[in-house]
Amino acid sequence: MGHISITEMSRRLAVGSLSSRQLVEEALAAISDPNGEGSRAFLTVYAEQARAIATEIDAQRRRGIVASPIAGIPISIKDLLDEAGQTTLGGSTVLIGQPPALVDSTVVARLRKAGAVIIGRTNTVEFAYTGLGINPHYGTPKNVYDRATGRIPGGSTSGGGISVADGMAAGAIGTDTGGSLRIPAALNGLVGFKPTQRRVPREGVMPLSTTLDSVGPIAWSVADCALLDVVLTGDAVRLPRAPALRGLRELRGLRLAVPKTFFQNDLSDPVARAFTTALARLSAAGAIIVELPMTEFAQAPNINPRGMITASEAYAWHRKYIKDGADKYDPRVLARIKTGETISAPDYVELLTLRREFILSINRAAAGYDAMLMPTTPDIAPPIADVIKDDESYYRFNGRMLRNPSVVNLFDGCALSIPCHQAGDAPVGLMIAGTQNTDHHILSVGRAVEAVVSPSRS
Repeated sequence: MGHISITEMSRRLAVGSLSSRQLVEEALAAISDPNGEGSRAFLTVYAEQARAIATEIDAQRRRGIVASPIAGIPISIKDLLDEAGQTTLGGSTVLIGQPPALVDSTVVARLRKAGAVIIGRTNTVEFAYTGLGINPHYGTPKNVYDRATGRIPGGSTSGGGISVADGMAAGAIGTDTGGSLRIPAALNGLVGFKPTQRRVPREGVMPLSTTLDSVGPIAWSVADCALLDVVLTGDAVRLPRAPALRGLRELRGLRLAVPKTFFQNDLSDPVARAFTTALARLSAAGAIIVELPMTEFAQAPNINPRGMITASEAYAWHRKYIKDGADKYDPRVLARIKTGETISAPDYVELLTLRREFILSINRAAAGYDAMLMPTTPDIAPPIADVIKDDESYYRFNGRMLRNPSVVNLFDGCALSIPCHQAGDAPVGLMIAGTQNTDHHILSVGRAVEAVVSPSRS
């Protein structure tokens, strides 16, 4: 499938120059390539099931039956989403032997109804609890860039990102608690979209933090993410196409805020260069770039110090499994979860109160701007060997990866990460963020920004 977008696949399927069965065979070939990352990107592959569904969808298309624009297109799903008859493992060995799910998660049910071909379940950081993509149980898929060195894929939707980057799926559905869609997108030159949390149902999705978890897509383009967003949110029931695909705004005249507080601290040279170049290109194209302090963001580290909201909610879910199976966890993930054991109820409630105040302050600060722009991550993907050499390195790199994108979850916003590096350079993500329920507008802005700053693809 290469770099062909979902929207282009949909067009070719519609005119008959491509079949769903062809797409599935290409995806399966990429997954099974012995020189590729399929064995580390996927935990389960539905080869025969995918072939059967693709064949049926091709037959339906010949009869004039098309469920949606994504009908017949291979999509991967993160190993946090329930499927009837499958045990959701969360990238762990802890839950092996637990009963399978009785019903599909709402998201999976909507994908099936739309005619998506679910090609398999993708690897994730154990229980989605870091932004690096490291998994000692099932292996760590290598970043698409500089594969000889072996760089992190970004997490926690690690397998999902690599499934798209390597042509093993046209799009990936994952989760985002502090950047878990946007980080792998940024590090692999893809587009990731974290929607406003309440827009996509989380029934049947294994939780990390019930306060911060969101479900969304990774794909090759903003248009692809918008198309998948329609399916995930259920808008497909009312709208045949994503609103962001119609009436896209021109870049000229858009007011784009660039916060100078927090997000630009201590950027690595490749990220700083790519970000500065992206801003210059947007300005030259007619966007109104407004750099301003936005000092409200200085409070971000105090809203969820040491990930206390996430840890307390994660521990509440995991404590029954930790009691008898602590030795089965990745020790670094277990250590993060167990910090939740010491957080008192009053402290937890106080943090939620601070978060509500933070949301209001960011809503006020962002008023009057079409979007906010910041680097998705402060670094490019580091080598896996550097990350896992000791605990200090692991937690330091993890904190760096999560630093910028996690703030959007704290103010309950929505955000895209789109590529902004030069073709051939290490991938760098530009984050386009908005406040709650501005998702359609952010997708529209993102489409216009993408046309100016994203590298061309062969």
